[in-house]
Amino acid sequence: MNAETNAPAQLDAQFPPGTFAPAPGRGRPLRMLAAQTRTEALLIIRHGEQALLTLIIPLALLIGLSILHIGTLPEPRVNSVVPRILALAVMSTAFTGQAIALGFDRRYGVLKRLSATALPRWTLVSGRVLATLLVVALQAVVLGVAAALLGWRPVVSGLLPAMVLLALGTLVFGAAGMLVGGALRAEIVLALANAIWFVLLLAGGLALPPSDLPGPVGLIAGFLPSGALAEALDAVLVQGALPGWQPVAVLLVWGAVCGAVAIRTTRLT
Repeated sequence: MNAETNAPAQLDAQFPPGTFAPAPGRGRPLRMLAAQTRTEALLIIRHGEQALLTLIIPLALLIGLSILHIGTLPEPRVNSVVPRILALAVMSTAFTGQAIALGFDRRYGVLKRLSATALPRWTLVSGRVLATLLVVALQAVVLGVAAALLGWRPVVSGLLPAMVLLALGTLVFGAAGMLVGGALRAEIVLALANAIWFVLLLAGGLALPPSDLPGPVGLIAGFLPSGALAEALDAVLVQGALPGWQPVAVLLVWGAVCGAVAIRTTRLT
């Protein structure tokens, strides 16, 4: 009897009460957000096609446009190339990558299943946004290091405004990516997102400076989100000046319009 009486006490000493007891209930909001952000960021980084679009192509264009004499740019060419490549990196990650990911997540029912879990909607959205911002920050670091090796010398006072502009551009292109990926079939999203990427690359003055584009195309470059972001980054990183009201206004208008339409048209399936 003594042995049987002492058994529960020995078990309590080895395993404190609650060790094996379930703890049902929703987790802490910040902990859920951190877990969702980490998952989304890893999905972006580990995806091979995403890596090609978000890092390899921008890095190749950075090196090529800095070394090869394509377009009329002042020396060192890399100073004028970096703002355009940073804008391209943001567009690739926040727009094309997110549009395609959202389209296929809808096709395979990922969003529908996640919406049925204990994760609140704001966590799902915020996790994607924060993950995209983290990937953009990683891109900026990698491209910045590569540009420094090519002789890039940015205006130091423009680094902080540039980070703000990169965050703004990420939100704007993210809204556009949600608009495209949230309403159309995955196959259509795949084709359309890549087509828009090429249009914004060429017509937005990223592959060539706007001054080297044909007349009408050069005029509209600054009114496209890619051209506006590149122009604003060039102002703060190369000229050491404020970005000006026009490129910021263009980005805000694009973001507001795309976001408003995306809220109305985005579907879970």
